[in-house]
Amino acid sequence: MVSFAFSEQFSLSGDSVLRLTKTLTESGKTPSFCYEAGPCGYGLHRLLTKLGFECAVVAPSMIPRKTGDRIKTDRRDAIMLARLWRAGELTAIWTPDEEQEAMRDLIRTRKQLKDAVKVGKQQLLSFLLRHGRKYQNGKYWTMRHSRWLAELRRFPYQHQQLAFQELQRAIDQCEVRVATLDQAIEDAIPGWHFAPVVDALRALRGINTTIATTVVAEIGDITRFDNPRQLMAWLGLVPSEHLSGSTTRRGRLTKTGNALARTMLVEAGWSYRHPPKEGHPYLKRSAHLPQEIRDIGWRA
Repeated sequence: MVSFAFSEQFSLSGDSVLRLTKTLTESGKTPSFCYEAGPCGYGLHRLLTKLGFECAVVAPSMIPRKTGDRIKTDRRDAIMLARLWRAGELTAIWTPDEEQEAMRDLIRTRKQLKDAVKVGKQQLLSFLLRHGRKYQNGKYWTMRHSRWLAELRRFPYQHQQLAFQELQRAIDQCEVRVATLDQAIEDAIPGWHFAPVVDALRALRGINTTIATTVVAEIGDITRFDNPRQLMAWLGLVPSEHLSGSTTRRGRLTKTGNALARTMLVEAGWSYRHPPKEGHPYLKRSAHLPQEIRDIGWRA
C-alpha cells in the first residue's frame, strides 16, 4: 500500500483524480489517500471512495505537530500527512453523506444569520447609547422595546437618522431570513432519514425542532459511538484531567469537538433548572410519540 496525502489547499477535478489514480496504480500497488478536513469539503473523499480507494479525512486538531517547526508549505504538509497516515498516527473523522451535509449547510447558515442578528442588535444599542437614547422600562427586544424604538424622536442630523434606520433594517432583514430557514428546516425534516430521531429527541424538555435537528445533523449516526462516554467526549462535555502519580486534578470542560452541537445541548439543559411539568408546547410536539419514548422524556 502506498500512502498519498493532499494538503489543505489541494483541489482536483474529476478528470484529474482519474488521471492521478491511474498513474499511481500503474506500478501495481494500491494507493491510500488522506487529507485535512477543511473548506474543500467531502467531494474528494466521495469520489475516491466511489473509485474503490481508501480515503480518510483527518481532523486538523488531532494532527501531531513539532513545536519547533516554523516552516509551512503545501508540499511539507502533504509529506507530513503521508508519513503520519502510514504510521497510523492520524485520526479519521466521520464523513457525512450528501443528504446529511445538505442538512448541515442549512443548520449552519441559520446559525450564521442568528449571529448576524445578535451583532446587529449590539450595534444598534451601542449607536443609541452613544447618542444618549437609553431604554429604562424593562428588558431589551420585547414588544414594549420595539414600540419604544419606533417612537424615538428623529436625530438632529439626517446622516444619523439614516444610520439608525439602516441598522434597524439590517436586523429586520436577518430576522426574516432566519424565519425562512426555520420554515425550510420544518419542511426538510419529514423526508430526512433521521426524522424519527429528531422526533424522539423532541420528547425531552428544552429540545425543540431547531435544537433536535442541529444535534442530529452535527452528530450524524449516533451508533458510531460505543457508549455515552465517547459521545460526551466527542462533544467536549467531559472535564479536563491532569494525572501525575497519585494526584488527579480535574478542570473545566474540554470543549473539544463540535461546538454547535455542544451549545445546543447546553442551552437545552438550562430547561431542567425548573420544576418538571408538561406544558402545552411539550404536549403538542410529543402527543403522537409512543408511550415508551414519552416515559424516557419524563424520567429525564
